Amino acid sequence: MSDSGPSTLLLEYTQDKIAVLDESGTYTYVNAAAEPILGYEPAALVGTNAFEYIHPEERETVQDAFGSVVESEAFQATTSTYRHRASDGSWVWLESRMSNVTDTELEGYVVSSRVVTDRVEAERERIESQERLAELADTTDDVLWVFDGDWEELLFCNPAYEAVYGRSVEELEADPQNFFECIYPPDRESVREALEQLSAGDQVDMEYRVNPTTGYNRWVWVQGEPIVRDGEVVRIAGFSRDVTYRRRRERQLSVLDNFLRHNIRNQLTVVIGSADTLESDPTADVKTHAAMIRRAGEGLLETAEKQRDIVEMLTEKPRTATTDMVGAIQTVTGRLRDQYPEADIETRLPETAVVDGPGELECAIAELVENAIRHNDRGTPWVRIAVESVGDHVEITVDDTAAPIPEYDRNVLLGDHEMSAVNHSRGCGLWLVYWTVDLAGGAIEHTTGERGNTVTLSLPRASGSGG
Repeated sequence: MSDSGPSTLLLEYTQDKIAVLDESGTYTYVNAAAEPILGYEPAALVGTNAFEYIHPEERETVQDAFGSVVESEAFQATTSTYRHRASDGSWVWLESRMSNVTDTELEGYVVSSRVVTDRVEAERERIESQERLAELADTTDDVLWVFDGDWEELLFCNPAYEAVYGRSVEELEADPQNFFECIYPPDRESVREALEQLSAGDQVDMEYRVNPTTGYNRWVWVQGEPIVRDGEVVRIAGFSRDVTYRRRRERQLSVLDNFLRHNIRNQLTVVIGSADTLESDPTADVKTHAAMIRRAGEGLLETAEKQRDIVEMLTEKPRTATTDMVGAIQTVTGRLRDQYPEADIETRLPETAVVDGPGELECAIAELVENAIRHNDRGTPWVRIAVESVGDHVEITVDDTAAPIPEYDRNVLLGDHEMSAVNHSRGCGLWLVYWTVDLAGGAIEHTTGERGNTVTLSLPRASGSGG
């Protein structure tokens, strides 16, 4: 290549590295930019093979690109990005445009290179950040979501959505309004109002019930944040966290507090009143008041024992467990037959019925059977326990001839009861039944017929336990 002329002077002053290679890739010309970019004097590169300086991971790809330029009969230009070794042994990212421009003065193939290290590293960091975010989104139990500003398009939602809301991400993508069907109907209006707030540019922090597959028995804590550009809400991002366990614990603690304060106060009032009467009236019927004290004391002892069982169950961290309900029922009926020999306790049981649920389910069965025996007012107490597999659930039906369960106790059993200072159930046994079944992810139904009560527990059958 000629060493004089205006064009050569311009090449020497350009900040890009300009080189000419022969067919084998040997440098025949390198401009002055090689030194500030790579630390090499141009003369040191001339006569050496350019591919020897390229990082081994990119060398073959660049050689193939250059070879296609050399072999092409028509004009061809291609661009490659690769690492070039600097004089100090470090690596510099270059983006090179190679072409087969034909000119008798060039005597080779022109390669124009510029430093793109900052761009490559920024892109690498962006990709790594995206990968970390993707890993986080795929592994977190929180639902992470992004919608456009008017809720017409879902821009992102991670797989946790399906477990929490009970619907697929694909359904949400097809119809972003689909998630309203996952919300407990009485909560939908307040959610709509929250969406309007977000679209107006306000933050939102709220809790509501979701997931029709669980009977809307899951609570989520939702925080939403509008993303504003030039005064306009362009996107809305947020997360939904399952707080069912926390909500359940708050309710349980409130119920226990109210129940214990109310019932223990009533029982102690009987004890203290009877003791006062005996102390102040020498003619009082000692036997009658002693019996009253005894009954109140026994009631307090029973309450304390059931309260202890409840506290032990509720203070355990959520855990995965399976229980063979046939074995549990056999244990319960054996014990209660000995305790209540006058009762007629029947069972209709398969060989096995394993459910996903804690061992305290045995206590729930015992509570239902004993409650039926103790509240029977129709002659010989009769109770029948039947177990049947229905789809992916195990149904346990307890029939009895006891008096109909009062409405307020029935509400406790079905989880529809809110205990207040003036409205209390008669005992905490039915709370034990409800909470145990609730922890197992099951449901309870109750009907009253001419014969007595029918209580059915529907519990999720353990996977692999057979039909």
